[in-house]
Amino acid sequence: MKLKDLYIDFFISKDHKQVPSSPVVPENDNTVLFNTAGMQPLTPYLKGQTHPLGKRLVDYQKCVRTNDLDEVGDTTHHTFFEMLGNWSLGDYFKKESITWSFEFLTEHLHIPVDRLAVTVFEGNALVPKDSESAAIWESLGIPKERISYLGVDDNWWPNMELLGPCGPDTEIFYWRSDDPVPEKHDPSDERWVEIWNNVFMQYNHDENGFKPLEHQNVDTGMGVERTTAILEGVNDNYLSSIFKDYIKLIETESDKEYSGENKKSMRIIADHIRAVTIIVGENSGIKPSNTDQGYIVRRLIRRSIRHMNNLGIDVNGDFLKKLILMIIEDYKEYYSELEENRENILSIVETEKNKFAKTLEKGLKEFSKAITNCKNNSVDGETAFHLYDTYGFPIELTMELASEQNISVDKEGFQEKFKAHQEKSRAGAENKFKSGLSGTGEIETRYHTATHLLNAALKIVLNDDDIHQKGSNITPERMRFDFNFDRKLTDEEKKSLEDLINEWIDKDLVVTKDEMDKYEAVKSGAEAMFIERYPDVVTVYSIGDASKEICTGPHVSSTKELHHFKIVKEEASSAGIRRIKAILD
Repeated sequence: MKLKDLYIDFFISKDHKQVPSSPVVPENDNTVLFNTAGMQPLTPYLKGQTHPLGKRLVDYQKCVRTNDLDEVGDTTHHTFFEMLGNWSLGDYFKKESITWSFEFLTEHLHIPVDRLAVTVFEGNALVPKDSESAAIWESLGIPKERISYLGVDDNWWPNMELLGPCGPDTEIFYWRSDDPVPEKHDPSDERWVEIWNNVFMQYNHDENGFKPLEHQNVDTGMGVERTTAILEGVNDNYLSSIFKDYIKLIETESDKEYSGENKKSMRIIADHIRAVTIIVGENSGIKPSNTDQGYIVRRLIRRSIRHMNNLGIDVNGDFLKKLILMIIEDYKEYYSELEENRENILSIVETEKNKFAKTLEKGLKEFSKAITNCKNNSVDGETAFHLYDTYGFPIELTMELASEQNISVDKEGFQEKFKAHQEKSRAGAENKFKSGLSGTGEIETRYHTATHLLNAALKIVLNDDDIHQKGSNITPERMRFDFNFDRKLTDEEKKSLEDLINEWIDKDLVVTKDEMDKYEAVKSGAEAMFIERYPDVVTVYSIGDASKEICTGPHVSSTKELHHFKIVKEEASSAGIRRIKAILD
């Protein structure tokens, strides 16, 4: 049985309900490009909203992180990864959480107790040390010598300066080495590898300090890739059962062994194409572009192609198709959308590959010329922009190539040459990599409710009940809504949409929330795409008689709060998908 299944079954036996994995591209959340941690989709419930499945939850969650993309190529970093998590929403706390973690590791994964160590919060002038967690660990058999007290940088979540729910955490470490296990835990010894983190949301931090929360939460996280490697006794995640078939395929196609300098390129290809397959395989309509998630996908594909070229793999052959099909086969049991979108994934990657493959060789020659002629051991911004504009080299690829030659790149000069574009893509992306219980503002809440009205109005105005939301993005300045439709809207249709939505707004329709069985929700007329992705019990928001959708919120209490709806642009997003941008004023 796979680790994911063992984990889910164990916590179901402890009265937890399984929550389906949310899409890796967040729904109705503009604070991040991707779900970067298991807790992100559960943020509203950790902030106090009642979850329809109750107070004890368990899941495996698809995650993507790109803030440390340059680290991919070593033994442990990944762009796409899966997080196992169990959650208590105001129910059990430290004793149960720690005891069950210990039980799962030692009795179900059969990890010897003498290979485990833990860390707990040492306390400071603001919050006392977490002696409670330490005592629980000691009672379970972890000796004092293997319990380390560490400060806020290691054992406090999310950050002591941030306001809102927060608290100490306890991290579990495994001795991943053939060397004898030391009696005492040394946090600086990298042979101790973290495998599980239990966060205890114990306090609320406000302007007056730290006060105990009335409803305390538990949020845990265990990485599937790292733990699988540990259980299989390998010190390189790419030698585990998760990646080894991908590596074998790369060895065969390149006629090279997984050794020496080849390792980095092979790891990058395996990691990046797995991430691309997961992202593009969702129903969110992401494809390579020069902004936001699409920019990341483009960068991952092009970086992979460059490393294929390094290994001598035929860029014009069918290697990528073979690898993608292997990945789909491995993950379709858990993420059925991959099989459903198989042809779309292959088509998108093939198109992007063909775009880049045509110019890669010429671009590499141009880069070689540039470093030969560069001044002050630096590639100037104009040359970097030329590589981008003419040969499709993302600035990160130019920087990576230059770094391998110990040469710098004038990134500021590059950004000046293409400032407007770069602010929309790279800089915009960096500003979105946030985490934690960040609040959704009043303006974003209004826009979120407006997306429901637009979804309902499109069906009426265009006389097509098969129109559905295919994506959305909300900022404090505007809303963006993607929907399936095969032609441009007329001016009359756009005006009718505005009039209908503003009519609903003027009626001051009340927004209500109900919890019900997901199939009963659909029978009652609630809008829901991909019903299998929802838990058995769902939250349904109704806006008078105008709209009814399965959703987690947040929403205004009545439509009057939306003031006035205006469409500012309607355009094509992709084949068969239209996009509306609108404002509330």
